[in-house]
Amino acid sequence: MPVSCGGVESFINTLCEEDSKLGVKNTVLTLHPNPEKHPIEMDGYTVHQAKQNLFVASTGFSLSAFGKFKKLANEADIIHYHFPNPFADMLHMACSPKKPCIVTYHSDIIKQKHLLHLYRPLKRCFLNSIDHIVSTSPNYFVSSDVLQQYADKVSVIPIGIDHRPYKTVDSKRLNYWRSRLQEPFFLFVGAIRYYKGLHIALEAISGTKIRIAIAGINGIEEELKAQAASLQLNNVDFLGFVNDEDKVALLHLCYGFIFPSHLRSEAFGISLLEAATVGKPLISCEIGTGTTFVNAANETGLVINPGSPSDLREAMQYLLDNPDTAFKMGDNAKKRSRELFAAERQARLYFELYIKLLEEKNK
Repeated sequence: MPVSCGGVESFINTLCEEDSKLGVKNTVLTLHPNPEKHPIEMDGYTVHQAKQNLFVASTGFSLSAFGKFKKLANEADIIHYHFPNPFADMLHMACSPKKPCIVTYHSDIIKQKHLLHLYRPLKRCFLNSIDHIVSTSPNYFVSSDVLQQYADKVSVIPIGIDHRPYKTVDSKRLNYWRSRLQEPFFLFVGAIRYYKGLHIALEAISGTKIRIAIAGINGIEEELKAQAASLQLNNVDFLGFVNDEDKVALLHLCYGFIFPSHLRSEAFGISLLEAATVGKPLISCEIGTGTTFVNAANETGLVINPGSPSDLREAMQYLLDNPDTAFKMGDNAKKRSRELFAAERQARLYFELYIKLLEEKNK
């Protein structure tokens, strides 16, 4: 499987599992430092791994992938890319597959601004040659300068998740966390990265009785723990990695869900969807991305200014002081997640797009 398992990998897994039920045969090509010699059979798709020879600026590169990609592309009816991934752009331009090609545009390139100048010509050629581009939210489509350049071939298909695993909770895990954590508390779940705004959350609860629990690893957790110690916080719990059963238990147990990501590197926020599907009120920042599509301001939760500890503090305190409003927002979040962000809906919309592209190519 992939070296990492983040939002894009989760997206691919969910889409393949669901659209296979509609009759789509999915083949996934990925890179790995120690690839399996034979294809890996998953639920709804087959994974082919190519040897990753180099990893630079969050991008893997592989010599063997060119041959594997060309072979698999010749066997496919449609090729589905995910952006940003400069190496995928290289594969596409080098092999020039004569098949309908679409790309799911997950995010603009935010962090590698200097390298972006070198990459821009390749990116432009790649996106020019693609038949169709999918944005994961209308908010991101409107706010992305890149997507606006290709508006005539962009459609919006929101990310969906399988809601079934979140409906029931393991009572033993629920009781374990109830004994360990002091209620009420606000929860964050996700990879602990620089753009998640968790340093802002720690400042927000400094000098208050508001409690937060942070579940996740990968990145700057030690820096956050040092910050918490310097602020002398006794109202934050660092939970580290939690498995799926514990995550569901924590989502059911928490009072509300905070998602203080303050930079556009946060393109959507699947964790917000997970909290919404169990009916929790949400707090997120207005950063012009899909987070505000998931969390509709004053309907499913509160949307605040990015980078503001005081705004986050006030939002958490407001929900604590107004439990009826918090409950109503959580109920609205659950309904909205069922209507717009179901895995079945996402798969159906992609399936219809695949059929449309094939019909247009065969005219």
